[in-house]
Amino acid sequence: MIFSVKLLKTFVLFLLLFSFSQVHSQSVPLPNAFAHNDYRHRRPLFDALENGYTNIEADIFLEGNRIIVAHIDPFFRRSRTLETLYLKPLSEMVEKNNGQVYKGYNQPVILMIDVKTGAKNTYNALKPLLEKYRPMLSSYDHGKVSPGAVTVVLSGHKPYNLIKGEETRLAFIDEDLRKTVKDTTTANVYTMSSCKYSKLLAWTGNGAIPENERIRLCAYVDMAHKYRKKVRLWASPEKAVVWNELLKCGVDLINTDKLVSLKNFLTNYDAGYANSTKQQQRPAGMGILNL
Repeated sequence: MIFSVKLLKTFVLFLLLFSFSQVHSQSVPLPNAFAHNDYRHRRPLFDALENGYTNIEADIFLEGNRIIVAHIDPFFRRSRTLETLYLKPLSEMVEKNNGQVYKGYNQPVILMIDVKTGAKNTYNALKPLLEKYRPMLSSYDHGKVSPGAVTVVLSGHKPYNLIKGEETRLAFIDEDLRKTVKDTTTANVYTMSSCKYSKLLAWTGNGAIPENERIRLCAYVDMAHKYRKKVRLWASPEKAVVWNELLKCGVDLINTDKLVSLKNFLTNYDAGYANSTKQQQRPAGMGILNL
């Protein structure tokens, strides 16, 4: 019995090491790819990284002193912690790759943490855990942002007041895209602006996108980019025609549960649109926001 347990542990370790090698040898980083609810995939983190995703989301619950990764009820998932599923393996990969998640990719990988329990209590529990992994994390220190291999962005129940009041921290916030124009003094707090797709667009991908909807979306994107925030629309239709229009309007991050489909789309997409740092063509009248 003891021998069998040891053999099983050895096999599991072999699989993990094999996963690391597969990520590094086969993945092409995709700056526009955002893995929504990554932990619900068969192999959390590794499914995303093996498909080149540079933006990864996990939902968390604070249960006692444990930060558990789950979507609704964490009771039966107490062994699936943020540290074991994400922070520890990312740290090991960064160490192996001389300070990078993907070897040769010098931009931070975004780890979005969607807080499902109380903002204040969860963040206070999260802070010492992030501190443990400070060497790989982007940081804010007395007015200066220092990029790391991984940038932690908080969503869901966001600890706005705590974050804004800290002189030193290892986390940033995902802002509501529709409020970007109203909060322009906290550039070092918000690194991303997100919104539910249906809050901005009614178009489902059938026929051409209505011109008024395209103008409205591009205006919001332009405003977010003015303050150096990446844009993401969540719960968007999982269609190539929709992804195409989002990229044309300058949306930086395409949110998906279909990892392989989006990877194939982005891999074969026109590099002029797939590179989110390039200027996009805008229709006339883009400066008007219907708030």
